[in-house]
Amino acid sequence: MLSDIEISRAAAIQPIQHVADRAGIPAAAIEPYGHYKAKIDLAKLDKADAKGKLILVTAINPTAAGEGKTTTSVGLADALNRIGKRTMLCLREPSLGPCFGTKGGAAGGGYAQVIPMEDINLHFTGDFHAITAAHNLLAAMIDNHIHWGNALDIDVRRIVWRRVLDMNDRALRDIAQSLGGRANGYPRESGFDITVASEVMAILCLADDFADLEARLGRIVIGYTRENKAVTARDLKADGAMAVLLAQAIKPNLVQTLEGNPALLHGGPFANIAHGCNSVIATRTGLKLADYVVTEAGFGADLGAEKFFDIKCRQAGLRPAAVVIVATVRALKLNGGVAKDALATPDAEAVRRGSVNLQRHIENVRQYGVPAVVAINRFDSDSAEELDIVRQVARQNGSQAILCSHWSDGSAGAEEVAQRVVEIADDPSSFAPLYESTLSLFEKINVIARKIYRAEEATAPPTVLAQLARWEAAGFGHLPVCIAKTQYSFSANPALLGAPSGHSIPVREVRLSAGAGFIVAICGEIMTMPGLPRVPAAESIRIDADGEIAGLF
Repeated sequence: MLSDIEISRAAAIQPIQHVADRAGIPAAAIEPYGHYKAKIDLAKLDKADAKGKLILVTAINPTAAGEGKTTTSVGLADALNRIGKRTMLCLREPSLGPCFGTKGGAAGGGYAQVIPMEDINLHFTGDFHAITAAHNLLAAMIDNHIHWGNALDIDVRRIVWRRVLDMNDRALRDIAQSLGGRANGYPRESGFDITVASEVMAILCLADDFADLEARLGRIVIGYTRENKAVTARDLKADGAMAVLLAQAIKPNLVQTLEGNPALLHGGPFANIAHGCNSVIATRTGLKLADYVVTEAGFGADLGAEKFFDIKCRQAGLRPAAVVIVATVRALKLNGGVAKDALATPDAEAVRRGSVNLQRHIENVRQYGVPAVVAINRFDSDSAEELDIVRQVARQNGSQAILCSHWSDGSAGAEEVAQRVVEIADDPSSFAPLYESTLSLFEKINVIARKIYRAEEATAPPTVLAQLARWEAAGFGHLPVCIAKTQYSFSANPALLGAPSGHSIPVREVRLSAGAGFIVAICGEIMTMPGLPRVPAAESIRIDADGEIAGLF
């Protein structure tokens, strides 16, 4: 079997205008970035109403064994097109941090990829750089304002706007800045987050259009005055310039799958530290152009799908028609206590033990009133008995598990799940978010902790509770909450696999994202600036003797 990058390079890639024609996008709306990728000028698209059905691809909790959520999203979109359903794929853009760290790229795999893979994983159309620049411009304007007299009376001890970088760099989590004398500003403690955790990223992904983008940027709270009054980006007159930096980035990116089907890649917030969904603009564009839109939400359904439902769908008024939950026998065995190096050995009982994780995710999705099907991303080492157990677990929990081989067979390997998705999407869903906007902020956190994580409760120190109360008094109590926690477990302990219950979710910090329109609750030991692993992928990435990129996966 060829590697992902070899398959990508061997593909018969089509000029981007051909892909646009297939998607029904007029030539006037295409702004090419080279031959095989383009921006879409939404002002030059027909103002048609959304007609498509929205299909969410999510998964069980991620493990070192891998689940293949993006690969399944690509395979499903190709399969829907294969069976004659006009379908658009809407995905997030990859972050450079994981590409050079441990997770790798985010263009799918095998014969279910979006291409050009190397471009997509490295810089792409520059959206992340624009978001980084806009975010850090605001940071620079904060310090500049203070340096030149601080007319807004900003309390330098209560500045909450950190800087960002699209790279894993643990050394920047906490820093001392403005050292070296008076000319360099007022020394203070600060830090960096990764770009995908930036509120600017969330704003780009949740904005309705450019005007809404600029308005949301203006609402960003950067800190507080000495009289405890919130200071915004608009107060600093930074919102206009930030929006200018994002004028191109707000346009969705058009690429193609290996089978030549259209794909919109736009935005890229992580689901463990942000809301984990591609842009509302891209999703709505797909729904106008196609009969079906396949999108994904990051990590397991307890993080990405919950935020997709409770934040993205709530804000954008979207109604998902069906959900696909990706699972692998290997990942279920790992949840059942099998070591990573023994996953290729058949162990039906371990699959049975680990299937509680899948069961929990099916139950959680059903709480939202959306029908779900389980896609078993098949590996050669899977035994018939192990696969039967997964099917049985899905059936016992009101779903159906269908075998997929899109990684090796492309769209042909996902036809059966595509047919099932069409069947369940035809029935109107009774979708509703998990909680009402009228609940208090901490009660919203507790609802997610109890109903999704099956915790006894969420806990928080008095300082956090007091901060939430102040935000409620300031008019932010209606906002949804965005939980930042480990992706590996329903608990805040990444080592606690399976389907734990009765634990507590410790909220150590809360952040107001007034422009994005949610409150971030940081739980346990999760970091908003990841670090590199002991052996980062960057050590193997290079240009080989033939001038090709090697080591990218």
